Amino acid sequence: MVSPDAADRERAIAALDVSRETLGRLDLYADLVAKWQRTINLIAPSTLASLWTRHMLDSAQIADLGRQHRFWADLGSGAGFPGLVIALIQQERYPDGVVHLVESDRRKASFLAEAARVTGAPALIHAERIDVALAPLRGKVTAVTARALAPLPKLLEYAEPLLTSGADGFFPKGQALDSELKRASALFEFQSRLVPSRTETSGKIAVIQAVRRRDGVAG
Repeated sequence: MVSPDAADRERAIAALDVSRETLGRLDLYADLVAKWQRTINLIAPSTLASLWTRHMLDSAQIADLGRQHRFWADLGSGAGFPGLVIALIQQERYPDGVVHLVESDRRKASFLAEAARVTGAPALIHAERIDVALAPLRGKVTAVTARALAPLPKLLEYAEPLLTSGADGFFPKGQALDSELKRASALFEFQSRLVPSRTETSGKIAVIQAVRRRDGVAG
């Protein structure tokens, strides 16, 4: 079984701006991912060796982009990337902050609950469908993210209850982003800012704000 690579961890740590305490919690989290990966396909097996740069650092850059936000939702959280990493990093900045991890897969939700317990992350796990989980969070969450969940038009539909009530969206995307933005703009009016990814050469993080469904477009 492939394990996280020590050199990869050192490269990621050099780029992370976190305290020793937070790094210790991230180490606990990484150990849990490697342990549970033996029985649950939390991440692509080919990315386990590069866990720290491919997943930890990739998630940390979203926390840095949205550092002003205390209350987040991570849709389709899976193994907790980026949501659990955001929770651990934002905990330094806002001890009263919370990240809501939405994951309908019961086994992955169980992993998230254990990871939050072991690391002490300020995270609440919602083991239910996105539409069910988000309804009571409207107006209570100011930032929403999702990683490798769906194309941008579908992401905006999933996150619509939060985005249309003032939350900012932070969505890491790949080479198809331009076409996804075009298709999304047929459904919604929004402001967008594209930030180059620190971990993926062709990747960008789409920062989406001021979302409103276009008149005449059914939800």
